[in-house]
Amino acid sequence: MKKNLITAVLIAAAIVLWLASGLLRESPPAHEGISTTVLPPSAESLVRVRARDFQAQQRTLTQILRGRTESKRTALVSAEVSGRVVARPAERGDRVKAGDVLCELAVDEREAILAETVADLERARLEDRGARQLNERELLSEIGIARAKAELSAAQARVEREQLNVARTRIKAPFDGIVETMHIEVGDLAAIGTACATVLDLDPLLITANVSERSVGAISVGDYVTARTITNEALEGTVSFVGKQSDAATRTYPVEVTIPNADYHLRAGLTTTISINTETVLAHRVSPSLFTLDDNGTIGLRAVNRNNVVVFHPVRIVEDSPAGAWVTGLPGAVRLITVGHEFVAAGQRVEVGLDGMAPATAGAL
Repeated sequence: MKKNLITAVLIAAAIVLWLASGLLRESPPAHEGISTTVLPPSAESLVRVRARDFQAQQRTLTQILRGRTESKRTALVSAEVSGRVVARPAERGDRVKAGDVLCELAVDEREAILAETVADLERARLEDRGARQLNERELLSEIGIARAKAELSAAQARVEREQLNVARTRIKAPFDGIVETMHIEVGDLAAIGTACATVLDLDPLLITANVSERSVGAISVGDYVTARTITNEALEGTVSFVGKQSDAATRTYPVEVTIPNADYHLRAGLTTTISINTETVLAHRVSPSLFTLDDNGTIGLRAVNRNNVVVFHPVRIVEDSPAGAWVTGLPGAVRLITVGHEFVAAGQRVEVGLDGMAPATAGAL
């Protein structure tokens, strides 16, 4: 047992001496023809992106509003005197002119009263004439002349009042329009204020809508408007009114558009989409997939300059369409990154390949 231990110790000592001899040995001189110079690392490879040239175009901006058609005027025509309805010349749906009779009431004793007042007027005229003749001969005082003149004026007023009462038995349309509703029938007893008919003025027709406080400044009276109703009727007109006071609840302003409707074929109450041309700007049409955000959260597009260095352009979306979004804020001619824009940052130099072309060289744009 002791002999084996001694043998193991000797073997271990020999191994330690052998290892130590390798560490203490001097490094041999370099062999001739082998360079010890450290080579510089190769240049970092550029990120490859694809880009396309875009050119600005003139674009007329359009404000889209939702509204409804309305009659220009609506009148509830009512009786101004009482009486029984003896005739109703108008019917629902009739087109009427201003002054056309809608309902007629019985005249009753009004004609007799009118005849009496006319007779009183003739008497008052004779008395006034006689009073003036006496005054010329200095047989009547100025007080007598004034009294005769006052009685003549009162008689004239009574005649006019009774003529008006007789005329009021014929209830007439206040303006050109269409009869929407008849409220009484022949034989009904109408009191003062009883409704006879509802008349609508549909020429011109109005389209009413509301515009946000952010957009109201871009709309002016006289702006050209195109519209389309829910029944797919195309309309054209102009802005005739823009409100100055916003709605307290919605913070929107009322807008009215006037549409010609001479043949009354358009109806009131139709839901309508309105397009108002506001201004003309230079804009680019781009795919929404190209939009990105900078570190501050600003929306924009990444492009490359003449040296193929990435540039970030903040943009404003002015119109959205099925073919793409129209934006402002870009140079007139710009090379936008279409593939790989999400992997690069502003200030980074990239290798650019144009869509459908060989890679662009620096200074190509």
